[in-house]
Amino acid sequence: MRELKAVIHRAYEHAAMKRELGLQGRQMPVGTHLSAVPSCDALIGGSRPMRDLYELIHRVRNLNASVLITGESGTGKELIARAIHNLSGRASQPFVAVSCGAIPETLIESELFGHEKGAFTGTTGTRTGYFEEAGGGTLFLDEIGELNPQTQVKSLRVLQQREFSRLGSGRAIPLKARIIFATHRNLPRMVEDGKFRLDLFYRINVVTIKAPSLADRPEDVGALANHFLREYSELHGKMVAGISSAAMTCLEEYEWPGNVRELDNVIQSAIISSDAEEILPQDLPEHIRSEDGMPVSTIPLGGTFERLLREYKLKLALKAIDHCNGNKTLAARNLGISRAYLHRLIRQAEVETLTAACA
Repeated sequence: MRELKAVIHRAYEHAAMKRELGLQGRQMPVGTHLSAVPSCDALIGGSRPMRDLYELIHRVRNLNASVLITGESGTGKELIARAIHNLSGRASQPFVAVSCGAIPETLIESELFGHEKGAFTGTTGTRTGYFEEAGGGTLFLDEIGELNPQTQVKSLRVLQQREFSRLGSGRAIPLKARIIFATHRNLPRMVEDGKFRLDLFYRINVVTIKAPSLADRPEDVGALANHFLREYSELHGKMVAGISSAAMTCLEEYEWPGNVRELDNVIQSAIISSDAEEILPQDLPEHIRSEDGMPVSTIPLGGTFERLLREYKLKLALKAIDHCNGNKTLAARNLGISRAYLHRLIRQAEVETLTAACA
């Protein structure tokens, strides 16, 4: 019965959303072409997938319905959420971004809902949670699939009742913020496996926006690379004026499994390494310069896919730390990962090295 109610409620919300989307579509000037839809905030690219994305952002920007942004890691899901916020009537209100996967499980409820003094051991004062901090703006909950079952239940109630309470308090606080969710995980599969609540999935999945991977829009690689070139040349005080045609060919032929985030890191690294007025192929990582993406000579014999992926991530992490002069917090920020995840990569590598030495 509960699942039936959830299905009916979502069908009602979906129908209302479609009516509102249709109304907004009719309000666009007659004859408006996709290419005429303006770009959105910091999003870059003129490919068809990006033009479709810009149009959808403009259509949903003032809807009060929940939005779920899906897509691979590094595709810019937070930038999409910020674009929706900045183009909406809430633009003057706060935009609060929260990575659910970066918060320890024991603290997640306190961080989201806040707490009163004495709510649990160790609390010395009152804390305002993210739901409250967002006010009448936008709360962006990234990696929603990382929420534990208990927090999923409480979050569902917040979305249903449009109110919440700080831990240790019975006072209801109205939820005024619009909430945008994001995940790189397969939530329908998680629902089937009993790892994510079906009713919560229906509640957050009213409008879905898929962030296109960089592999789906290779024609945007050049524009993105030049954008990062300008940004990091200024940041690092280096007069790197452009990217050579040979280097650009390498960039355009690479498949970018790490998406825009990986391209960002590669261009920044190339600028730091470059001694010329433009980025040359030798300034790029070897696996991008090589014709096949990764030279066969660098692949360990008998290496599994998982092991190769771990080693690649570790190399990126260590290189980022080196470029940041040992500052792991800055390195994690540049890579777009949490500092805790960076430490786990390093610790795992140290354990594997120690295990191999003792074998």
